[in-house]
Amino acid sequence: MKLVWPVPLRSLSLRLTLLFALFFSLTVGLLYAIAHWIAVDRPIAAVERQIEQDEAEAAGIYVLDGQAALLKRLEQRAHLRTTRKNFHFFADASGRVLSTNLSTWPRAPVTGWRRIEADIHRDGEEDDYMALVLGRVFPDGARLMIGRDVEELDLIHETSQQAAWSVLGLTVLLGLTGGLLMSRAIGSRLDAITRTANTVLAGDLAGRVPLRGTGDDFDRLSETLNAMLARIETLFEAVRRVSDSIAHELRTPLARLRASMEQIPSAPQTERVDLLTEAIGEVDRLQATFDALLRIARIESGRHGFAPEKVDLSALLHDAVDFYTPEAEDSGLSIQTHIDDGIAVLGDRDMLFQAILNLLDNAIKFSREGGEIVIRAKADGQAQIEIADRGPGIAEAERERVFERFYRGQETSAVRGTGLGLSLVAAVAALHGGRLQLLSNEPGLLVRWALTKA
Repeated sequence: MKLVWPVPLRSLSLRLTLLFALFFSLTVGLLYAIAHWIAVDRPIAAVERQIEQDEAEAAGIYVLDGQAALLKRLEQRAHLRTTRKNFHFFADASGRVLSTNLSTWPRAPVTGWRRIEADIHRDGEEDDYMALVLGRVFPDGARLMIGRDVEELDLIHETSQQAAWSVLGLTVLLGLTGGLLMSRAIGSRLDAITRTANTVLAGDLAGRVPLRGTGDDFDRLSETLNAMLARIETLFEAVRRVSDSIAHELRTPLARLRASMEQIPSAPQTERVDLLTEAIGEVDRLQATFDALLRIARIESGRHGFAPEKVDLSALLHDAVDFYTPEAEDSGLSIQTHIDDGIAVLGDRDMLFQAILNLLDNAIKFSREGGEIVIRAKADGQAQIEIADRGPGIAEAERERVFERFYRGQETSAVRGTGLGLSLVAAVAALHGGRLQLLSNEPGLLVRWALTKA
């Protein structure tokens, strides 16, 4: 049969309250048990050991030295001034009491441990006590009973038991109160996180978990969640901008493609080849745009399968220069290199090569005829690449925005391109943990890229 609790125990606040109350009660219970053992159990155990010693001594005297010696020892014991009063009783086999300091005693023989109410007469006085006694019947029928006063210990024990119930009630009350306060404190922090999550779910991506500045676990969790929310907001904003940019950037090439396709049926046979070639060129440019977008998306999402390895950066730069030297010469440009040998970095060779090609491509496209492109590479604390041109450069206010997809600066908007080259470079730099800077070359642009050495 399934038990149904009147209050749902799935509530974290309730579970915390009950757990705190249970832990608090167990702690107080343990402390009470230790105190009870020190104040009651240990003293009683000491009394029992003393009684056992006295009883064994008396029995030994009776067996070895006889009745007279025992009676003498019992008389001496009765008059000893001890912390606890001593009791004794000795009767022969016929039941005749030979020695006792009790006014009354059990009629039946006592064997083993027993608690009795004892009336003792000593020095002409008679008092009532609670006694713990140990009795024995000898083989010849004689009866011996040795004991001590434990009334004070029994009173402590009784008081301790009464106090235990009061302490138990107070402990449960304090435990529940403390647990409730603790669960409310934790619950309020969790509620703040829940409210923020609901705010974000409702569409407000600017929602953040409030911090209390305590530096505790909840503050650290809130900081992590806020960083995650900020990243999500940035990505959503980037998706929105990319969507808008794609729609804007594709409108013109699609319109040109449509115009070319519409002219083909009515165009003379000699012009159709040119129109088809132009249409294919537009399709190729569209394909290149989408390929670049996909490459950037794969790099940023980590789906590229990034597996860093040692890459000879010096050789990579020389390969890139060899690749673009013919195009630079056709544009009336010269490329100067100052590349230290043996510079090695950790990274993906293909991605690094593509990023360097993009930087060189931009330098060539935006340089004036007769200009010079300078490539430097050195390794101090880090590997550092510099590519400088003498083109129009990028205004300082635009240097962060040019890494956005499809963004075209005012000075470079007239040059044909996808607007994705620097976006891909930025994605590769971020993946490799490098620092990418755009600086003024006075005139022109200086790109400085720092990478971790292998």
